This record gives sequence, C-alpha cells and structure tokens, in this order.
Amino acid sequence: MSSELPDGYATQEVNHLTLAYFAVAGLSLLRELDRVNKDQIAKWILSFQVHPEENDDLDNGQFYGFCGSRTTKFPSNLVKDPCHNGSHLASTYSALATLKIVGYDVLNLDSNVLLLSMKKLQQPDGSFMPTHIGAETDLRFVYCAAAICSMLKDWSGMDKEKAKEYILNCQSYDGGFGMVPGLESHGGGTFCAVAALYLMGFIQVDLASNLRESAAIDVQLLLEWCLQRQAADGGFQGRRNKPSDTCYAFWIGGVLKMIGAYHLIDHGALRGFLLTCQTCYGGFSKFPDDELPDIYHSYYGLAALSLLGEEEVEPLCAELGIIAAAL
Repeated sequence: MSSELPDGYATQEVNHLTLAYFAVAGLSLLRELDRVNKDQIAKWILSFQVHPEENDDLDNGQFYGFCGSRTTKFPSNLVKDPCHNGSHLASTYSALATLKIVGYDVLNLDSNVLLLSMKKLQQPDGSFMPTHIGAETDLRFVYCAAAICSMLKDWSGMDKEKAKEYILNCQSYDGGFGMVPGLESHGGGTFCAVAALYLMGFIQVDLASNLRESAAIDVQLLLEWCLQRQAADGGFQGRRNKPSDTCYAFWIGGVLKMIGAYHLIDHGALRGFLLTCQTCYGGFSKFPDDELPDIYHSYYGLAALSLLGEEEVEPLCAELGIIAAAL
C-alpha cells in the first residue's frame, strides 16, 4: 500500500487510518472489496497498533490502542510524551471497524491490554479523553469507547453506567444532544449519544417500546428533534437554521433507524437530495452546489443510501458504521 496520501489530503496525515476507513468502508457498501487486497490492508492496519514494551508499562497511564498515522510515532516538541505513543480512541475505532470489514477476526487481538488501558481514559463524569496525553472530552469519544467494546465483545474497557450518566447530561431541552453538557443540539453528537446507548443496551430496538417503556432518555423529544431536521429540499441539517448537508442524512438517519422511527421520514425526498450531491466524478460533496467530492461525504452519502435500502448498496449496521455482513 502507498504510504503517502493524495495531495488534497496531505494535511490530514495524522488521520491516515480514519481516511482509510472511509475508503474501505465505501468500497464495502458498493460491494467492490474484491478490488483491493484485504490481507494487505489488515497487515497495514495492524502495524499501527501500539504494544507495551514491558508488563509494568500497563501501570504508566498510557493508552495502548492504534495510532492514526506514521507521523504520530515521531517525537514532537509540542507534546510532552517521551514514549511517543500516539494511540487515539478515534483511530482505534477506525482500525477495528476496517479490520472487521476486510474479514479480520478482531478477537485475535490482545484486547486485554487495549481495554485495560482504555478504561483509564474514562473521566470521573463518565466521558472519555481520546488519548492519554490529554485532549477535549465529548460524546465522540464515549461513542468510540462503546463501539470498541462492542466490536471486541468485552465491556471491561468502560463503566457503562457512568458513560450513560454523562450522555444523559448532554441531552438538551429540545431533545437533541450537544457534544458536551450545555451545548446546542448537534446531529453528530446526537448520533454518538444514541449509538453509544444502543450499543450498551440502554435503548430498545423498536419505536413503540422506546416510547412506551421508561427509557434512559426522552425519546419523544428526541424523535421530534430528529424529524424536524429534514428540510424542505429533502436533506437533513445538523442543527437548526443550517443548510442540508450530505453527512447528516446518515447521522440523523442513523439515529432514527436505531430508535425504530426511520419509516417516518420522506424517503423519496431524501434520496433526491442525495443524488443532487453526487458529482460528475462519482463521489459525493457536502452541498448540492459543490463541484468537487471528498472521501468523507462520499462515504456518508453511500451510508445514507444504504439506510434508504438502495438496491445497489450493501446493508449497513448503523450503530457501528460497518456493513451488516461484517458483524
């Protein structure tokens, strides 16, 4: 595999592994994984895993997951980390998801070390830092931790009750979720909150049960907020008074799928919006008027079409962001 990114993505080198996830996951949705060497991809991803040098290293507070790129293994004058361990929760999620997509059994990994060190990233309020050297804590990393535990079939890497309490504190007055407590409701944050709760078993699989039973969150208010995000052009906006954006067709659509309410949206209008975002190059752009596609919106455009049941697109497991066949 090439070690360099295309020029247009060079500034995203630290997210190399996540970009690879978008590419491989997109190919899987198109049923075109035969175009790549899956064993080679798995070997390449495994080379990003960080292992402790000694057993005693497990007590040094570091996270032993996956680095996002080769450059994160180099020392930096800006980071006070003499071990140069760039393990990151988002990169670890991307690594495990991609490995599952290409058919690698992630249960063969040394998950004990990964999960034991990941649990130390959980904060007293239930949130997670993405890396042991310190960074922002928000719903993105609670979701990553839950998805990692789910894919490894081992929940020893997090305190689910503490994580649930943090998520509940992020639900806003209007039903959506802010990235942290007190912030405006946001489509991405709402997906991370609901998907984490879903993976942890705190949300039912059908709408009637979620509305009837005493749920962990206010499902009725959440449902109203999500349905209000479908705009007149058929697309979904991530926040109030924002334009429709390709990726939110997945972020909001995935939430509705998980709570059993996806049938309540206008499917035809959404499909029409998504097709206006497909460019002449094949990929998807953020907005209908954008001329150039990008890998991020191309993947989420396909993911949204999968949720819609598009015949030529592989069915998707929304809560994990991988094709259902990879489960």
